[in-house]
Amino acid sequence: MKKTTGTDRSITSNWRPATQAVRGGTWRSEHGETSEALFLTSGYTYDNAQTVADRFAGEAEGMTYSRLQNPTVAMLEERIALMEGAEACRAQASGMAAMTTALLCQLSAGDHIVGARAAFGSCRWLLDHLLPRFGIETSVVDSADNDAWEAAIRPNTKVFFFETPANPTLDVVDLAHVCGLAKSRGITTVVDNAFATSALQRPMDFGADVVAYSATKLMDGQGRVLAGAVCGSQEWIDEVLLPFQRNTGPNVAPFNAWVVLKGLETLSMRAHKQSENAVELGKFVEGRVPRMLHPGLESHPRHALALEQMSATGPIFAFDVESRERAFAILDALELVDISNNIGDARSLMCHPASTTHAGMTAEDREAMGVTEGLLRINVGLEDVEDLREDLDRALGAAGL
Repeated sequence: MKKTTGTDRSITSNWRPATQAVRGGTWRSEHGETSEALFLTSGYTYDNAQTVADRFAGEAEGMTYSRLQNPTVAMLEERIALMEGAEACRAQASGMAAMTTALLCQLSAGDHIVGARAAFGSCRWLLDHLLPRFGIETSVVDSADNDAWEAAIRPNTKVFFFETPANPTLDVVDLAHVCGLAKSRGITTVVDNAFATSALQRPMDFGADVVAYSATKLMDGQGRVLAGAVCGSQEWIDEVLLPFQRNTGPNVAPFNAWVVLKGLETLSMRAHKQSENAVELGKFVEGRVPRMLHPGLESHPRHALALEQMSATGPIFAFDVESRERAFAILDALELVDISNNIGDARSLMCHPASTTHAGMTAEDREAMGVTEGLLRINVGLEDVEDLREDLDRALGAAGL
């Protein structure tokens, strides 16, 4: 591969997904390094005054400041965009930086947004608390009810915002229907695809306008760094998102971008193997608990839809054991699986959402979205599934299940 081949879309767009994940976006310096170079610099120097003037005026290519461009970050952005099937991508400091940027860059006082009721706690905080402070009207709907999306539309509705599968209740949104409805009404869809990533699901293939990520999760995949990303059309990224990012600065650090670049090389293999493990472990757990939430199992109300939209159903599932006491007993009895609130890691992790990721919500709001006191969420990792089964068997038994 030549030094600039990885940045040439006329070539890389014809590569298959596995090749894009390993080589997409790669730009090599004059040293011809094999691995992507890590550029730890806040700014850049110029040979003459006119060069810098032309760059800041947008009349010449080149770096100006690492809040706007960094070679390592640019490689990550190009690779994510390729894998997503997007024209452009802008990396962010974290997943929540990505969600906040994707919404605030396009919403103003007097606008209305419709969001899914089932969502990560901080995403619901944006809808329930932050956006209303700036005069932006918000509504939440049952994302699995196709008719509810249309019923919630107002003359000033500008954005649909949802996760699929959702955190932590694994609600699955009908992407083609909801994105098609939005497009017919001139509404922009923003999809949080962190539970799947482009390795398992590409929302833009179903009509989504914007896809946002916590790259902290499966993209890194080893619990090392925080990062986020927002993908969209070149026009939307340049004209809508970039002015917001340029002037507010939610940028990812070059080192974090480099780590995520390394994670993307193995993303598809990890995501599919972890999905396989999750289905196998989920079948075992399902027979032991009162309620199972896993789109990879036939018991999920949108199992068929999940299989239509996803190449595999992801490493995460949740189950309800009806009380906080019993949930804590299971967590405390684990010997192999870690108690942790992260997801997407190669290690298996379990948490109690009501006391962690969704603790900032009211009990009533948690109950409405299905985050009960007995709900546990597990990220199934790459360990031998038999070891995981033995650990959960022991933990469930300790809780009387």
